[in-house]
Amino acid sequence: MRDLRAVDLNLLVTLDVLLEERSVRGAARRLHVTPPAMSHQLRRLRELLGDEVLVRAGRGMVATPRAEALVEPVRALLRETERVLAAPGEFAPATLQRAFRVVCTDHISTVLMPRIERLLAEEAPGVDVYVCPVRPEMMDELRRGAVDVAIRVLGPVPREMRTRALFRDRYVTVARRDHPRVRGPGLTLEAFLAESHLLVAPEGTPSGPVDALLARQGKTRRVARTRPSFLAALWAVTESDALLTLSRRVVEATAGRLPVRTLPTPLPVKDYALSMLWHPRVDGAAPEAWFREVVVRAAEGL
Repeated sequence: MRDLRAVDLNLLVTLDVLLEERSVRGAARRLHVTPPAMSHQLRRLRELLGDEVLVRAGRGMVATPRAEALVEPVRALLRETERVLAAPGEFAPATLQRAFRVVCTDHISTVLMPRIERLLAEEAPGVDVYVCPVRPEMMDELRRGAVDVAIRVLGPVPREMRTRALFRDRYVTVARRDHPRVRGPGLTLEAFLAESHLLVAPEGTPSGPVDALLARQGKTRRVARTRPSFLAALWAVTESDALLTLSRRVVEATAGRLPVRTLPTPLPVKDYALSMLWHPRVDGAAPEAWFREVVVRAAEGL
C-alpha cells in the first residue's frame, strides 16, 4: 500500500479538473495557475499514477483508460472530503461564495430563474448561477457533480435520483396579433387544424403531446416549422401565420413584449408538472440543500 504521507493530496484536485477540462490550459484557468505550472502538475500526476493521464489527440487531449476509470472515484472522494471538513453550523448563505449549475430549458430560465435570482440577491449575494442546456449526458453530470440540479418535465429517471415536484403548467395557443384568420376570442378545433403550426422541438422532431392527442382522435395537424426553444418559437410566430401551442407561463412572462394573442387550445391537453432532480450524494451537503430550498420557495411564489 502507498504511504499517503508521501502523496500531495492536492494533486487529486488537479486531476479532477484536468479530467473535466481535458486541457492543460483550461485546467490552469480554472485553478488560477499558469499553463507551465499546470504542465508541471500533470507530470507529477503521471509519475504518481504511472500513467500518461492525458495524451495529445489532434488539437486536443484525450484521457487514457486508466484516467477515465478514475473520473468518478476521484470526484466522489473530493465531495466526501468536502463533507467531512465542513463543520456543522458553519454554513451561512450570506457569506457563501460559489456557483451552482442548473440544467433546464428556456421555459425554466424565463419563468423560474428570475425568482430564484431575486432570492439569491437578497440572501446570498456571493452566489452565482450558471444555466446549462438539457442534454443526453445530464444524468451523468448530476452523478459526478458537474451540475447541481436539473429542472424539467419528468421522463424516465434513474431510480437513484431524488425528485421534487415544483409547479404545474398547461398549454395555450398563440397567434400573431394581426393573424388574418384568427380574430375572435376562441378557436374551434376545425379552425385550429386548418392552420399550419410551429412546434417547440429541441431535437427537431415535428411531433409532441398535441399530436399524440390528435392521433388518438384519428386527426392530424400540419407542423410546418420547429424551433429548439420556447423563446425562439414565440419570436418566430410573430412573423408567421403559424399557430404555436406552448406553456402558458412562458406566454405570461413575455406578455406585452411580443405582438401575439393567447387563445385556449381547443383540445383537452393535460397540464403537466415541472420537477427538480438531484443526486443523493449531495443530500447532506448544506449549501446544496439550501440552494434546493431556494428553488422550492421560488416555485411556490408562482
